[in-house]
Amino acid sequence: MMNKEVEYNIDFDRAQNLIELAKKKQVTISSCESFTAGLFSATLASIPGASSVLKGGFLTYFTEMKTTLAHVDWDLIQQKGVVSKECAMAMASQTRKLTNSDYSVSFTGNAGPSSMEGKPAGLFYCAIATKEQTKFFEYQVDLERNHLRGYAVNQMIQELIHDLEHAK
Repeated sequence: MMNKEVEYNIDFDRAQNLIELAKKKQVTISSCESFTAGLFSATLASIPGASSVLKGGFLTYFTEMKTTLAHVDWDLIQQKGVVSKECAMAMASQTRKLTNSDYSVSFTGNAGPSSMEGKPAGLFYCAIATKEQTKFFEYQVDLERNHLRGYAVNQMIQELIHDLEHAK
């Protein structure tokens, strides 16, 4: 058994800002997580008051879970792969619909250490879905896998804050 300390470098102050802003705007958040393995939801849930905005989500680490839980089309996965903007967008939009949340964020990618689907370690895609639109984010970052996961969570927390600050 590994006795290695795991560190993610999560910005909990930023996560608290997101929870407070979502409460103020009276919106809900859900997630569909693959390579982050629930770290986004766990981060938000660690903030007091999260239960008023965090609806839940899906942990879809295995490819088949993306189709089973989040209803991502199998043909899309076969054509584009799970490490793709198309998969990230489908994960976010399907999860938003299934959870009936205002915002849904997704995480899919390759945390390493080796290539996956011919795509390098450190490549990941995230998406944020609302009723009006789904937008994606592409990153290629050279970090150790758990720091990469934390980096992804921090990035999407910041993107959600930005979206909420500019929402009507």
